[in-house]
Amino acid sequence: MKSIYDYPLKKLETYFETHGEKKFKATQVFDWLYKKRVRRFDDMRNIKKEVIETLKSDFSMEPLTIIEKLEDIDVCKYLFSLEDGNKIEAVLMRHDYGNSLCVSTQVGCNMGCAFCESGRLKKVRNLEPSEMVLQILAIEEDLQIRITHVVLMGIGEPFDNYENVMDFIDIINDPKGIELGARHITISTCGIVPKIKAFMEEGRGVNLAISLHAPNNRLRSRLMSINKAYPLEVLIPTLKEYVDKTHRRLTFEYILLKDVNDTMECADELSKLLRGINCYVNLIPYNETSHFEFKKTRKEDVLKFYDRLKKNKINVTIRKEFGSKVMAACGQLRSHHEEGK
Repeated sequence: MKSIYDYPLKKLETYFETHGEKKFKATQVFDWLYKKRVRRFDDMRNIKKEVIETLKSDFSMEPLTIIEKLEDIDVCKYLFSLEDGNKIEAVLMRHDYGNSLCVSTQVGCNMGCAFCESGRLKKVRNLEPSEMVLQILAIEEDLQIRITHVVLMGIGEPFDNYENVMDFIDIINDPKGIELGARHITISTCGIVPKIKAFMEEGRGVNLAISLHAPNNRLRSRLMSINKAYPLEVLIPTLKEYVDKTHRRLTFEYILLKDVNDTMECADELSKLLRGINCYVNLIPYNETSHFEFKKTRKEDVLKFYDRLKKNKINVTIRKEFGSKVMAACGQLRSHHEEGK
């Protein structure tokens, strides 16, 4: 049975019209789901009983089950169980600008990045829009907070689940839904060029982040299999086209790996690669795991890399580090649980 949380407002309006009802009922249902946060169809008191019975026969309202929760300073990591028994993660990070939630978009990941825990257990399936929406609702209810920013950087590659991710964005961006501003939503992709081209035609206004992690094809192909399909000479022109068409600034995510991609030569190559693009680089300290040989770059070397980019006139930030005590690496808590450690 489909979840009611799978439906953006327009699709729910179509549902009601095909059932001979006025489409404004979709707005009423959205109000109960996302403003009043009811958990039962029977609590939707301004909707007639026969419509409620139809909704109950067509849709479920099942929440996600929290099976583990780990907390540290300014961070809270959740492990959820889905209806079919699969497990996903979400991470709540408290910043000075608000509460940011990193959501998963797939069970596992097939992108095969050499340093990434979430791809070590391969993709099982895509998440439905409801399974992304319910990550937000569950954590807001559990912590009694308002999530102000959402980043699609958890388990999975969002553009490998394109249609469901677009429906998810429609739900959380809708003023009648969760009502998150487009500029408070960020999609991160490893660089699936055809989907980037499709996304630039959407006109949704949400942020796009590119997981780059290397300044040349030789190193990026070693770290990220996607680069063999869409190398930098294909990816970078597409991103320039994206900026020209959308007039939006790009983010380039760059995880620093000790003695791999953190040299001054890499900083200079990266500067040359990105020169002239409206973007900034987000330097990310690596979360080490027992399954990979990669090590975290020393703080002083992170600052040297940062300074070199600055000197080369590249906009750059260093992402705040969040607790290693909560197994902060993407997918780490899930694999820890799945493997029974």
